[in-house]
Amino acid sequence: MIDFSLQGKVAIVTGASQGIGEAIALAFAQAGARVVVSSRKLESVTRVAQEIESTGSAALAVQAHMGYPDQVKSLVAQTLEKWGRVDIVVNNAGTNPHFGPILTADEGQMDKTLDVNLKGYFRLAQMAVPHMTEQGGGKIINIASVAGLRPPDKMGVYGITKAGDIMLTQVLARELGQYNIQVNAIAPGIVQTKFSRALWEDAELMARYQATVPLRRVGKPEDVAGAALYLASPAADWVTGTVLVVDGGATLVSIV
Repeated sequence: MIDFSLQGKVAIVTGASQGIGEAIALAFAQAGARVVVSSRKLESVTRVAQEIESTGSAALAVQAHMGYPDQVKSLVAQTLEKWGRVDIVVNNAGTNPHFGPILTADEGQMDKTLDVNLKGYFRLAQMAVPHMTEQGGGKIINIASVAGLRPPDKMGVYGITKAGDIMLTQVLARELGQYNIQVNAIAPGIVQTKFSRALWEDAELMARYQATVPLRRVGKPEDVAGAALYLASPAADWVTGTVLVVDGGATLVSIV
């Protein structure tokens, strides 16, 4: 039988207070993992941890802003203090403070987006990998975006950081394979979350999108969670450096 179990594994999921991150954390817990859920606001992620615990699974809520190296270091330290290992990292926390033509972005918006969306992913990998290496392996899953594959309309700054996440994934996969660490990315299309509200609440855009996308709908967080579970599980032990596009076929026919 193909093994999708995460029994005995410890997973860190960032940006886990809602949307894609929350769905991934719940899916991992259902598959048997002990899950560390983190976000900038402790009260938000505590709710997710309590939901996981209500199902009989184990969870730990940790406040961590991925733009601050000391908080990323503390996230890994608290994970190790609680459970003594880290097997899976899901880099999902992100921001998008600028919406419009890229040259209208200011330095602060560019710096913040790069610091969280790209450097934040790098920071957590850098902190977690030594422990994965000591354990004999691990999994890193970076949540990118189709905006990192095609130039997006009015989201150019965000798209640049997501393209960077894809290259970071490929570089880490090449460098860490010798330590039995698989590194992969997921590139979602439009998923109905609070983060993407500006897109799916645009009636004109959605009408055009759903008329042309092969699967005729926007995504749900659970659509991405299923892909993450596959990449985190033993079923994907020979998969590394890949970008799994989860977009209902949107990149086949349109640029969003």
